[in-house]
Amino acid sequence: MGKIIVIEGIEGSGKETQSKLLVDTLNKMGIKSIEFSFPMYDTPTGRIFKDCLLNNNNYFSTKIDTLDPELVCLYTAADRKYNIKKINDYLMNGYIVVINRYTSSNMANQGSKYEDSEDRFYMYQWIDKLEYWLLKLPKPDYTILLNMPYKYNHQLSFNLTLDSSKEEKVLRAYLELAGLYNWDIIDCIDEDKEKSIDEIHNEIIELLKNKGII
Repeated sequence: MGKIIVIEGIEGSGKETQSKLLVDTLNKMGIKSIEFSFPMYDTPTGRIFKDCLLNNNNYFSTKIDTLDPELVCLYTAADRKYNIKKINDYLMNGYIVVINRYTSSNMANQGSKYEDSEDRFYMYQWIDKLEYWLLKLPKPDYTILLNMPYKYNHQLSFNLTLDSSKEEKVLRAYLELAGLYNWDIIDCIDEDKEKSIDEIHNEIIELLKNKGII
């Protein structure tokens, strides 16, 4: 049986880059590995999510950030449920499946909409129960959070469509979840300077070796 490694972080934190780099390195090490990213926009459920919630096609009268968080969760959870068979097939064949954004992304993004800590905790538990218990999605074996503070995030700095205050709240939720679920955190900033892609990648490899994952 294979394992699931999840890479999380706010927009522009480098999680996609690190996920692909990790898979490339693992395969070079002779460890069967494959990368997935949610939502899967090239599948029916991913297209529905993108069309209805992201493309402003007037399916809803308000934007995604103002929709009921539980409603948004149902769309993203449906995408994972629809596509989970292909992930389970790789797991059954002994692959390490590296996922860029998983249930944990849903928890952080939707939980971040609540200022009250008890409300956030309820949201985390609601999503956990929905996806892992009711929908029976496989739980990750290991989750890594890339801690990239929004003020250092170049994607946020140069993309006016991204809301830095929103991403700050999402990062706060991610850090809170890391404590609740015992994730490992990799700080992407060292002495006020952003670490290189290779530095972060090497830290990920060392963490996985120390944990006995690889």
